[in-house]
Amino acid sequence: MAWENQTFNSDFILLGIFSHSPTHIFLFSLVLGVFTVAFIGNIAMVLLIYLDIQLHTPMYFLLSQLSLMDLMLICTTVPKMAFNYLSGRKSISLAGCGAQIFLYVSLLGAECFLLATMAYDRYVAICHPLRYSVLMNQKICGLMAASSWILGSLDGIIEVAVALSFSYCGAREIPHFFCDVPALLTLSCTNPLLFERMIFICCIIMLLFPVAVISASYARVIVAVIHMGSGEGRRKAFATCSSHLTVVGMYYGAAMFIYMRPTSDRSPTQDKMVSVFYTILTPMLNPLIYSLRNKEVARAFKKVLGKGKSAEEIA
Repeated sequence: MAWENQTFNSDFILLGIFSHSPTHIFLFSLVLGVFTVAFIGNIAMVLLIYLDIQLHTPMYFLLSQLSLMDLMLICTTVPKMAFNYLSGRKSISLAGCGAQIFLYVSLLGAECFLLATMAYDRYVAICHPLRYSVLMNQKICGLMAASSWILGSLDGIIEVAVALSFSYCGAREIPHFFCDVPALLTLSCTNPLLFERMIFICCIIMLLFPVAVISASYARVIVAVIHMGSGEGRRKAFATCSSHLTVVGMYYGAAMFIYMRPTSDRSPTQDKMVSVFYTILTPMLNPLIYSLRNKEVARAFKKVLGKGKSAEEIA
């Protein structure tokens, strides 16, 4: 009964990252602007890939899944943060905290495996172009994407179940703008060492294994590109892969910094800043990176705009 009183009868308090000083009001407005760009950009990417038949390929199907994950990720944290800031309320219920943990952990895990799948797709396309339609057919591509979602969800279920099994006491103030697991553990009345080890093992599976797949895929791709006889072929291969590698570097670097450090080395300020990067900035940058550096996406976008202008002229 004591545990129930500790855990279920009190909300958590999200301390957030902004005060009401002029500088922080400007930064909050900037975050809302980034959220708007990310929201519109990822929706546009999903719709563009769905509407343009020429983009109905494994590469762009996987890219649409990445945009969908980014869209869900940014909607998991920013709306609640904005509501708390504007309303002056900082509380979040246990159920709301658990939902945030499940969603963002699941989405982060799913993106890890999806980025590895995208690297494998580029490996097959460049190193085995004649067998591409067999090795990356619609069924296999769909299975890989579904596996990414499922594995990410399993990670989310495990972490939320264990995190909420702890008893929490004291002020119950989370030094973050959302229910991040490492920040939540600082409020635990019990020793979180076992859970920290579990997180570390999950990180090895969810981060290091996909990184190994990505590294192996691009090592083979680099060798294949070096041996290409055509300069145009090299440029096209590097242009296709550079966008993905840029996203991988941003995403995995931030995730490893957050989840693969011991609690003793953590700084709440550092964790919040890095979390802003991978939960808010990265979802905005991903569609921009893929659209600005991809001629086919740019062509499809101009095609859709052209149809829109034609329809207006007819009307």
